[in-house]
Amino acid sequence: MKALVYRGPGSKALEDRPKPEIQAPSDAIVRMVKTTICGTDLHILKGDVATCKPGRILGHEGVGVVEAVGAGVTAFRPGDRVLLSCISSCGKCEYCRRGMYSHCTTGGWILGNEIDGTQAEYVRTPHADTSLYPIPEGADEEALVMLSDILPTGFECGVLNGKVAPGSTVAIVGAGPVGLAALLTAQFYSPAQIIMIDLDDNRLGIARQFGATHTVNSADGKAAETVKALTGGKGVDAAIEAVGVPATFLICQDVVAPGGIIANVGVHGQKVDLHLETLWSQNIAITTRLVDTVTTPMLLKTVEARKIDPTRLITHHFKLDEILDAYDTFGRAAQTQALKVIISM
Repeated sequence: MKALVYRGPGSKALEDRPKPEIQAPSDAIVRMVKTTICGTDLHILKGDVATCKPGRILGHEGVGVVEAVGAGVTAFRPGDRVLLSCISSCGKCEYCRRGMYSHCTTGGWILGNEIDGTQAEYVRTPHADTSLYPIPEGADEEALVMLSDILPTGFECGVLNGKVAPGSTVAIVGAGPVGLAALLTAQFYSPAQIIMIDLDDNRLGIARQFGATHTVNSADGKAAETVKALTGGKGVDAAIEAVGVPATFLICQDVVAPGGIIANVGVHGQKVDLHLETLWSQNIAITTRLVDTVTTPMLLKTVEARKIDPTRLITHHFKLDEILDAYDTFGRAAQTQALKVIISM
């Protein structure tokens, strides 16, 4: 089969690989139909994710058709159309019982990280019964690809951890796909203000179309001043960091109001400064999280009911044999105006 393989920092290749086989009774083999590229894949390519070793097939998102199942799989059978979760969960360990599927002792974020992932014609998915979701009849498969990772990530790590509430004020730092997913799902709770901060005017324009009440280009270094002016000098109740670089985390520290929350979503590959000399007395909380995908069933229903339309995040389409072009397009988003790309098999 064809697969996109990580070859070490800065290097990747489309290669021929053996088709995966069942290794455990709880496994399923899924023939991929559509996948995508995540910002986390770019972090891997930069060398930010030490658990992902050279030779790994990348990717942790997508939809497909079950090809084969292990003897222990009871919820799925060959021919079923399924959504793959970016998180594999056994459903039985201590962390899974606490709803922390991302810390499953035999799963978590392993696809495209510790085991081969979804940017291939076939993928082996562990714990199939609790890590796959049946695709509803007539559902838009491209929309559901956004449910593998970015929608639950923006919602759980940003909106829920940030305790977005009716009438609250929110700043989302980073108008990439995950930041925009947080923007879409924050509106479930009717905040009074959603301020999107980014360096890219095109993405800020999209954020306004998606429901941002205000947008701020932070290129001039005055984002915090602008946010304070928009909030009567107080700052925001929830500052959602959706990039994963020191500058954006610092903006969150500068814009959070007393009693507010900094909800980190971004993948950080280097240290950031925490300014406790200014924050120690401000009653703030800082949350970190890897998505658990506990909200995927709920989000699936909202998409089915057309309460949100994740296809608005899709800007480009490629075939698997064009995946290197897809990476180039996604990696140069400022020039290509890319958000999410769909890769079809």
